[in-house]
Amino acid sequence: MSDDTIRLVTIGRILRRRWRLLAVLALVGALVGYGTSVLFPPRYTTSASVLLPGQWEERELLTQVDIATSSTVVDRAAAALDWSGVSGTGLRDQVSAKATDGNIIKISGTADTPERAQQLSDRMAQQFVKFAARIAGGGTDPDAATGIEALRQSVVETNRRITDLADAADPGQTVESVQARTDLEKLRTSLEEAMTKLDQADPATNKAGMVVMGPAARPTGESPPTRIQLIVAGALLFFLLAVIGHLVAARVNRRLRTEPQIAAALGSALLGTVDVPAERGAHRPEGPGPRARIRRLLGVDTRWDLPIPQRSVDEAGTRIRYQRVCARLRDQLPAPLGLLVVVPDGDAIARRAAGQLVAEAENDPSPSSSSRGYPMLRVVEVSVDRPTVPDRDTESGALVVLSAGSWTAEELAGIAEACADGGHEVVGIVVAGTVRGRPTRSADRLPDSAAVALAGRGHATGGSV
Repeated sequence: MSDDTIRLVTIGRILRRRWRLLAVLALVGALVGYGTSVLFPPRYTTSASVLLPGQWEERELLTQVDIATSSTVVDRAAAALDWSGVSGTGLRDQVSAKATDGNIIKISGTADTPERAQQLSDRMAQQFVKFAARIAGGGTDPDAATGIEALRQSVVETNRRITDLADAADPGQTVESVQARTDLEKLRTSLEEAMTKLDQADPATNKAGMVVMGPAARPTGESPPTRIQLIVAGALLFFLLAVIGHLVAARVNRRLRTEPQIAAALGSALLGTVDVPAERGAHRPEGPGPRARIRRLLGVDTRWDLPIPQRSVDEAGTRIRYQRVCARLRDQLPAPLGLLVVVPDGDAIARRAAGQLVAEAENDPSPSSSSRGYPMLRVVEVSVDRPTVPDRDTESGALVVLSAGSWTAEELAGIAEACADGGHEVVGIVVAGTVRGRPTRSADRLPDSAAVALAGRGHATGGSV
């Protein structure tokens, strides 16, 4: 699988064969998310809106947003709230502001209770409006404000006097009376234009009249991330990490999965592939310890990356594969001598296949076209960690039987070197694979009976390692 692309069938295989482990890890992730929510208490957030009347440019709105969250406004809000142990410095991380459409600034406050969040937003909005009005000049100098109002009243009075003088002027059509009325109207127009410019130039009139659009709404739910969100996020994170871990492990897996790779690692030719009926629990490691029971409970005692066994053919087709391997061995060996069948220790599939080969060799059909029968086979299991093969006695070579996807190239090279050290030439390789479905009872018991026969033969010929 190290050279394969990640496909949906691979993800499905992980979910199907590791669902217990994934469920446990998701539960652990949910517990971690719950613990995180306990360490970080729930937070509540609400907002108060402030309307800015008049025409405002974007940069001016951004300036007002900065003013709304400035240290001065936050300190004033903290003083107005008078919360025990809470200062303006502590509130700066709990407030924020942003400009929205319609010249509206939304000031948000976050606290550990809905009531405090509402109070914080309201106080921040109120202090912002007061501070902005002070900056604009709306409340800086009361005497200046009084003088401006008095000036307006004076202009009104002057307009009234001008009207009285115009009415009292000579109603005749003399040049002097017309000129006097014209000068009075020009004076009235000049006064009105001056007051209009004064109103337009007064920032307190245009942009200091900010309005708080009602109190902030009391929040009814926690601000994200909520406790439920943290629990779900923890479970999902652990689940995804477990799936990714399986994919990474499969990527870096160096076990050989194809027949050409296995033949190249052992330095011999492939004689054939044989089928072994899959048995429930056949690949499960034996052991009464608690660790083995936990592995069985989580379903990690069997490999998930092995392909799904193909549907088996009938018993006759299965035996034909074994008979063909035995026939190739008979044709390849120079004399009807014995042959050492080497099986890696722990490879239950290969051990059962080797037993079936022995059973087929014992049931020699003795074809009329051949003057000699199948070679005598003796099975030995070799540890892949420190492989040791018995020295050559009456055997004319070694036959390696193993399952695909179980061993690395280094492990198989070690077995080949052990055979060479024992004086055995690897005459061939047989790759065993599992298939679905069970043969008949007699065929199913062939490997066990063959193993008993082999054990007796092993004692007679010096035993096996």
